[in-house]
Amino acid sequence: MTTEPTTRPSTQPATQSFGIGEVAERTGLSVHALRFYEREGLMVGPVLRTPGGRRRYTSFDVDWLLICVKLRESGMPLAELERFAELVRQGPGNEAERLALLDTHRRRVDAQIRALEECRSVITWKVDLYADHLAQGKAGGLWAPRG
Repeated sequence: MTTEPTTRPSTQPATQSFGIGEVAERTGLSVHALRFYEREGLMVGPVLRTPGGRRRYTSFDVDWLLICVKLRESGMPLAELERFAELVRQGPGNEAERLALLDTHRRRVDAQIRALEECRSVITWKVDLYADHLAQGKAGGLWAPRG
């Protein structure tokens, strides 16, 4: 099943550029994190600079960073994100390796979701137990420490 992402690629023209503050606001990354991404080779292309040395990001850069944010939020290790960026920079011909990397990460995320659903089930059972006891006026003694 394919689901549409909630963060969609930009409709901004490729010629439009954004300062580091604007990109931080659009991506939710701090200015420090944006510099880190560039320094660690997580960008797929060079970040443009003004004659004064200020960073200028394209809409493509912003779209890439939004993908990176979701991969990191879902637990992708930096080494894997670096590898993914490296593969994208290499261009066509390694799509199968990119797919394998993303599919492995998706399986990890699916396992995390299953584990969280199990946790939620236990918490829901406990909430219902407490609510029932409180509604019946018999809440005393629910896991009370023994004296």
